[in-house]
Amino acid sequence: MIPTPACPACNATQRRPYHQHGQWELYLCAGCGLIYLDPMPDAATLASMYHNAYDDASTGYFSKPESKLRRSSTRIRIIKRLGGFSGGNFLDVGCNGGFMVEAARRGGFQAWGVEPDPVSVEYARTHYPANNYFNGLIADFDPKDSNGAPVKFNAAYCCEVIEHVPQPQEFLRAIHRLLEPGAILYLTTPDISHWRRPRDLERWDGFCPPSHCLYFTPSSLTALAQRCGFELIQRRPAWKPGIKLVLRRSV
Repeated sequence: MIPTPACPACNATQRRPYHQHGQWELYLCAGCGLIYLDPMPDAATLASMYHNAYDDASTGYFSKPESKLRRSSTRIRIIKRLGGFSGGNFLDVGCNGGFMVEAARRGGFQAWGVEPDPVSVEYARTHYPANNYFNGLIADFDPKDSNGAPVKFNAAYCCEVIEHVPQPQEFLRAIHRLLEPGAILYLTTPDISHWRRPRDLERWDGFCPPSHCLYFTPSSLTALAQRCGFELIQRRPAWKPGIKLVLRRSV
């Protein structure tokens, strides 16, 4: 376990206890409102949780691939409309089985996916082989084109990933370095403040420490994104307890 003496999103040290779940203690940051674990799971614990997390690609996101592709295609259209472009290079951070990557390719992009789970990457490569995949962490991703030049992206997507990340500032800055100035990032995560979240936190399906080690509100996620070099374009409506932000990489 890794002690978390300061808020992972804003570095504030003032906080108060928020909730205890078994051995896991959560704290509410007095600076930005993020709720986070202290201590955090270490790298080995996280790696064990995300290796073959979907039972050989048979459960969760993999159970309804056509539905996932349809929803992904809708989000690609939103990204293209808000970004004002028809194609380019697209990056999915935490691409799972490659559904959003494939939807981006069908939408006119050169599409790349980054995913730490090797089983998910193998599924993506088997079912959607026309795309580019990297099995690893975004911090280690260093894409090159056929001439060996660095690849930059004008559109990126990160869905239900950042809540798993003990160091969200480093995570978003790793995405930022891969984007062109003015590039679009579509970012989603569960919303602990949503009006439809169960009053009993333990009954909320978005509450699952230590897999989810960060719990955002719209304001805390927006503040984090701005701290890491992004500006808010639009907050999308969310009927379920989630946050959907469309961001632009600042110049």
